[in-house]
Parts: sequence; structure tokens; C-alpha cells
Amino acid sequence: MSLLEITELYGGYGPSMVLHGISLNVMEGEIVVVLGANGAGKTTTMRAIAGLISAKGAISLDGKSIIGMNPDKVVKAGIALVPQGRGTFAKLSVEDNLYVGAATRRDRAGVKEDLEQWYEVFPRLAERKKQPAGTLSGGEQQMLAIARALMNRPRLLLCDEPSLGLAPIVVREVFALLTRINAEQKMAMLIVEQNAQLALEIASRAYLLEAGTVVTEGTAASLRDSDAVRRAYLGY
Repeated sequence: MSLLEITELYGGYGPSMVLHGISLNVMEGEIVVVLGANGAGKTTTMRAIAGLISAKGAISLDGKSIIGMNPDKVVKAGIALVPQGRGTFAKLSVEDNLYVGAATRRDRAGVKEDLEQWYEVFPRLAERKKQPAGTLSGGEQQMLAIARALMNRPRLLLCDEPSLGLAPIVVREVFALLTRINAEQKMAMLIVEQNAQLALEIASRAYLLEAGTVVTEGTAASLRDSDAVRRAYLGY
């Protein structure tokens, strides 16, 4: 059974429709990547799942409908979004940013345990926990955004363009951390990414969006072997 199931999803901004009947799914513990050019509808898809825009169609988490839910209810249901641009609270300390990620939780002891757990996974955040988040490097801010989302103990982690604006060596590090978290926590992930080559290395399946519709889907290996995908997104 799918953890996340999206069927015939339509959505956009005001009268402008961006998504035109998208269907996709994510299984328990699976990494799925969504590829596509700018304007294809990748971020809009993520925002629709997170309840940040109005949408029509069906979105279910573990068989229960979440479409039309307010964003805070989506978070409580078990979905956390790492937004494009990271969404760091620049004036708050690193540690306070992490506590913001656990704002819906009431188990203080569990929150403290998770804080220490993610400091272990992201040691640079531990070293800088009292610093204002705005003083971190781009890579460190991306790690903070991921850790902040994980503080809610989600069942599904949504990552919107995690490589955006980062140096290649830092991108590798971020993707290695996502792979580690997936392996150790068995956490399902839906990743929107323009670095197709790297994303397909860590994903089990992938979807290709064009103009708000799914035009290709399959295993990550099959998309890597697709002539059209290689020419358009992999550069060879």
C-alpha cells in the first residue's frame, strides 16, 4: 500500500492553473524524485501536498484523505516540507529553529532526544547551535532546514530543490545525508530536484513533469537510460 497517493491533482494560483491531472505515489520507506524544467509544476505539486495552495483531486496519506487540510493539520498527519530557499528563520538561533520544527509536539523529553539525535547527524549544527541561523553558510542552512523538518518526526519528508544555490561538493554532502536518513530511519521522501543525475542516483523511482502533467514515470534506472531524459536533463 502506498504511503502517499495522488490522483488527478489539479491546482494553481488564483485563476492560473499549473497542475493538470498529476498522479503519483510514494511507498513506505521509498525515495521518489520529481524532475522537470522550471515552470513544470514541481514546486506547485509540493505546495499542494503540504496544504499551502488550494487543489482539486485526491491526496491521501496512508489511505486517509488530506486534500483541503490546513498546513498545520498536514504536518500533524505526518508530512514535513523542506521548502525551496530553505525558509530559515534568520534571526533565531540554530537551536530555536529546530524547536520551531517541533512546535506541534508536546512530548518534551522526545523533542530533546530528537534534538540530540539530529545534532549527531548534523554535527555542524551542534557546533553552531547558539548562532543566528542567518550567519550560516548556504549548505549549513540547507542542513538546518532538513533537520528542522525532521524534528516533527514525519512519515514523509518533502524536499523542494535541496541543491538550489549550493556548491557541488556541498550538494553531494546534502544528498549523502538524505540517503543516510532514509536508510537509518526508513523515512519516505519525495524530492523535487533539477540536478537530475544526482537525484536519480539516490531514488528508486522518478516522475518527469512537463507543463503540469506527468509525461514519464518509472524506475530511476529506466529514466537514466531514457534518451529523452538523458538529452534534456542529464546532458549527454
